Order: sequence, then C-alpha cells, then structure tokens
Amino acid sequence: MEAMKPRPSPKPPSPAPDEPISPPPGRRRFLSAVSTSAVGAATLPRLLLARKTDPDRPVVGEGEFLYECHHDWGLDSLPDGHRYGGATHGVAIDSEGLLYLTHHGGPHSIFVFDPEGRFVRSLGGGAFSVANPRTQAEQCFGHGIDIREEDGVEYLYLSPNNPGLFFAKMTLDGEIVWKRDRATIAEDSGVLDADARFNPTNASFRPDGGYYLGDGYGSNYLFEYDREDRFVRAIGGKGSEDGKFQTPHGQWLDDRDGNPKLVVADRANARLQWFDMEGRHLRTQGDFLFPADIDVGGDLMLVPDLHARITILDKDNRVAVHLGDDEEWRARVLDKTVAMRSKPALWQPGRFVHPHDACFDAQGNIFCAEWVVGGRLTKLRQLS
Repeated sequence: MEAMKPRPSPKPPSPAPDEPISPPPGRRRFLSAVSTSAVGAATLPRLLLARKTDPDRPVVGEGEFLYECHHDWGLDSLPDGHRYGGATHGVAIDSEGLLYLTHHGGPHSIFVFDPEGRFVRSLGGGAFSVANPRTQAEQCFGHGIDIREEDGVEYLYLSPNNPGLFFAKMTLDGEIVWKRDRATIAEDSGVLDADARFNPTNASFRPDGGYYLGDGYGSNYLFEYDREDRFVRAIGGKGSEDGKFQTPHGQWLDDRDGNPKLVVADRANARLQWFDMEGRHLRTQGDFLFPADIDVGGDLMLVPDLHARITILDKDNRVAVHLGDDEEWRARVLDKTVAMRSKPALWQPGRFVHPHDACFDAQGNIFCAEWVVGGRLTKLRQLS
C-alpha cells in the first residue's frame, strides 16, 4: 500500500535580536542543520532559586545545572482508557515542540503532548501490538523513538522491543513508510543465524542521511543503513572487549567537536563507546552504572542511567553533574525485595527510580521517561 503523503514540517521562528539562541533540540529529534550553542547561563544563588520554587517541585542538581522537577508531566490530561501500562520508555520532540512518549500501555503505543503537557493524540497501534500468550489480550509495544527531518519532512523511527515486531519508519501521523523485521535484518546483515535473538531497542542518525538500527535486547549488533536504505555494515556483537556490546540499549550522534562520531550506551557493560563513521572503535568511557540512552544538546551530553540517576557530561566528557544521585536511595531502588518500580507510593519527589530515556528540549529543559509500572514522565525545568 502506498504510504500517506507526509506533512511538511514548519520552520522554527528565528529568535529576536535580544533573545538568546536556544540549544538544539536533543534526543530523538535530528535536523539537517542545527545550532550548536551551549546550554546554560550564569548560576543564580541557590537560596534565591529555592524561594522562587514550588515546594512540591524540588530542585535537583548543582552549580550551573539546576532543574525543578515536575513529575507525572502530562498524566492528568490522558483521556479515559489511555494508560502507560507496564512502563514508559522513550521520548522525542518534533519541530513544533510536540512531545512523543512511548510505552507498554494502550490503546496505542505512542502518546503525543503539546509543550504545556496537554494530550494531543495517540498513534502506533495495530501493527505494534501482540497478543499476550496467557490472556490473549492485545499488548502495545513502544520503546525507542527518534525523529528526523528529511527534505523538509519529519519522520518517526520506532523500535518496539518485541521479537515478533520490527523497526519502522513512520510519518508523524503514524503511517508506516517502511518496516524491517528479523527476516529482513538477517538477510541484509548475514549475522543473525537461527539461534540469534532479535529485539529492537533504538535507532539513531548519521549526518549523511544514513542511520543505525540497534538490536539491543537481541543480537547486540547495530545495523547501519545509508540514505538510500541500503545495508552498509553490522557493528558490535556480544562481548565485553572494546567494540563489542552487552545490551547496546541506545545510541546517538556525537558531533560536539565538529567531528561526527557514533556513541553507544553499552548498558550491561556499564560504559559508553565511541565509533567513527566507518564503524571503527575509537574510545571507551566507564564509571557509569547502567547507562540506558544518550542525547546531545549544545556542548552537553545527557545519559539517563537506569540505576536511579541522570548524568550530564561536559564538552570534554567529564561529569558535569549527576542528577538525583544518592547511594542510599539507589540501594532501595535496586533491592528486589522492595520492588520499587511497581510501588508508586514509595516514589519520592526529586528522586528517580529507573530513568530509561531523556532528552533536551529547545529551551534546555530535560524530559525523562522512567521504566516503572504505570509509567512516569518528568519535566526537569532548567533554572540556571
């Protein structure tokens, strides 16, 4: 069937002469040309900030990186029958500032909100649902979500984390442009034998129009395609040595120094890995806990960590701040006897449970989706 004609994306307005230029939109939105201005400004005194902040919306961070937490952002606007289900997973922002949130609920796998947190629409049902083998009830699957502008039109790239499903490129209205399932990936790459798992987690983009499809819960490979949708190479495979992965859960383009590189959240190996545009390993950086994904905004890199914190790296990949980092709290979160992810009554304002994905918006705020039962989306409003 011929895909529905996608709608052109509007051009964002230019800032006024006396208005600061906002940082480029971050994770899950990738434009052919974006600004690279840095995020952040001079720090205000923390006491002054505290006086101006709603006590129900605690401030996290330090120094130049202070954020006011708005937990359950958008939740009150969900229509009857709309639910996040087992978890919220991925976030993406389009050129109009609409936020796309993936989850394991229903009636569709993607909910869309306006910049004020009001529900707009849902999409990604039908083809992205699978019958539960026990109950036979339909279960929607939404995991990694990314948005890219291509020749003036924005498209969604969805990775629904189910072995029976597929990567898909879609219009912003949910019309499928193409899909790549296990059989297609196996034929293209030649690395998926009969015993290899397949379970897609995320996609990311190259500056030349190509892209990567990440089989993070399956074979531990990333599959590179060019701008004409032709297979190029498979990167990685399972292992702990440099260039190999154990759950390459998310990845993104790191072009902060003007030299584009692929950076991968190698989750179970507790590290990030960088590769050049030919797939050669460049460097590895450890000292993470369970890094789930990556976003870049200006000179900053954002790393949501499934173990109860969010890390921001500076332009030299040094830790600028760990948001929500607390060893005692993390111990409770990771204690299986507590089962924190399924008990909202135990969640505390200003604390994270399982940050699964996060992105900057055009104003430098952060949106974080957490892997918790019932779902949780938090807006971290930038104060500094």
